[in-house]
Amino acid sequence: MAVLKYLTGYPEPLVAQVSDLLAQGKLGPWLQQRYPDLHEVRSDRQLYDYTQDMKDRYLRKSVPLNKVCYDNTLEVIKHALGTHTAISRVHGGRLKASREIRIATVFRQAPAAFLRMIVVHELAHLREADHNKAFYQLCQHMEPDYLQLEFDTRLYLTELANRGQR
Repeated sequence: MAVLKYLTGYPEPLVAQVSDLLAQGKLGPWLQQRYPDLHEVRSDRQLYDYTQDMKDRYLRKSVPLNKVCYDNTLEVIKHALGTHTAISRVHGGRLKASREIRIATVFRQAPAAFLRMIVVHELAHLREADHNKAFYQLCQHMEPDYLQLEFDTRLYLTELANRGQR
C-alpha cells in the first residue's frame, strides 16, 4: 500500500478504502462527480476580493487583511495548503502589523468547495491561533460542511499526488 501522506491520523480501515479506490482508478472520477465545478478565482486580486467578502460576512470585527495571494512555494517548503501570518514592523516610532493569507497554488484550479474550505480555515486563524475546539466551531460556523470538505480536500490532494507518480 502506498504511503498516503495527506491521510495520516485517519483510521486504518478508512485509509484502506482510499487506497483501494486509488488502486482501481476510481478516486479521481468519484471526486470529479462529487465536485464538478471549478472556481473562477484565478488572480491574486480575485482571491483577495473573495477572501475579503467572506471575512466581511463572518468576521466583520476582526483585524484587517493586508494581503491575500496564491503562493507556489507553500506545499514544497512548509507542507501547508495555506498560511496566515501576522508581520510586525517598526514604522517610524510605531509598530505596524500586517496580516497576510497565502494559499497554495495547487488550489488555483481546484473545485470551488476546496478553495472555500482553505479560505475558511485561514480566516478562522484571525480569531483562533490553535487548532482547538473553538477553531473548528468557527470553521463550521462559516462553512457548515467544513469537516467533510477538509477530508475530501485531502482525498483530492492524494489523487493529485498519485497522478504525479504515474
